[in-house]
Amino acid sequence: MKVNNMTNYRKSNEIKIGIRRKMREGKVWLNCSRFLGYTKDENGHLVIVEDEARIVKKIFELYLNGLGVRKIKKYLEENKIKTVTGKYEWSTSTIDRILDNEKYVGDVIMQKSFTENSLTGKRKKNNGELDMYFIENNHEPIISRDIFERVELKKRKILLNNKG
Repeated sequence: MKVNNMTNYRKSNEIKIGIRRKMREGKVWLNCSRFLGYTKDENGHLVIVEDEARIVKKIFELYLNGLGVRKIKKYLEENKIKTVTGKYEWSTSTIDRILDNEKYVGDVIMQKSFTENSLTGKRKKNNGELDMYFIENNHEPIISRDIFERVELKKRKILLNNKG
């Protein structure tokens, strides 16, 4: 390994150690610039973006009213509703991730994924390799816990019905 790479690797490890220490202490650090419905303030705290929050609420409402992710995608596109990146084309996986994301009820699970290789920056889903940290009521929710749990239950039932 070259000296430059060693220095970068060492710095990266020091940063990771610091972040994980903060997680253990219950201090939230989110590795995202933005996601639909929230932005970060100057202190890194999540703040609701009202226009986007209405979209998130609509996605949950449509799902509970019987629309699947493909029909929700069609609804959003037909109504010219923009994604967080400003596009009019939605992916079903984005909608599915919104419906599964605990951040919308104000909770945070930290370290769901991690950077496997600090030199390439490649991220990997955490399948138990590292501790995950759950912080309840970390920030203002967009979705009530009741609605979120009803969506989870409905998704679970659909999954079980599709398995047999």
